[in-house]
Amino acid sequence: MNATRLAIVAILGSALFGGVLMYYQLVYAGYAELTLDQVGEIQLVSVVTGEPEPILLENLKAIDTVEEGVRLSGAISFRACFDVPQSQAMLTETYEIMDEAVPLNAPSWFDCFDAREIGQTLENDAAIAFMSQPNISYGVDRVVAVLPDGRGFAWHQLNACGEAVFEGDTAPDGCPELPEDA
Repeated sequence: MNATRLAIVAILGSALFGGVLMYYQLVYAGYAELTLDQVGEIQLVSVVTGEPEPILLENLKAIDTVEEGVRLSGAISFRACFDVPQSQAMLTETYEIMDEAVPLNAPSWFDCFDAREIGQTLENDAAIAFMSQPNISYGVDRVVAVLPDGRGFAWHQLNACGEAVFEGDTAPDGCPELPEDA
């Protein structure tokens, strides 16, 4: 093998290794399955008090990129799946409905969370999205969607404050103070 071929093989080999490493980092590394204690209560915002209240749930499965209390990536990596024993009718009478809920994709190995299915059921008005916790971290809300069969899903998504700040704009009126570490 001449020097040129050796250089080409070395470049392609390192590119392949880098691509595999990057894929692993995006899909597997950093994500951890969480216990109920680590997740805490799943809450919805009450229409009466305007405050988040815990809901009943069963069979919680959750992931996030938090290790020993330290966030390894962005604040929108949280995903959860669970069963909700309350009916959609009861939930809609008790908790704030959220209009612009957009589920974010989860890693393929976390198969209980199918963002496409959740999104389609929200668009078809079969699923109902609720505000869970506004500003769970600056500019990020926790959203919960409940399907007619009682399956519930939670994820984090940017709110108007987060979208503006992450785009480099000034936060709109009504946003909380931007933390110093942001």
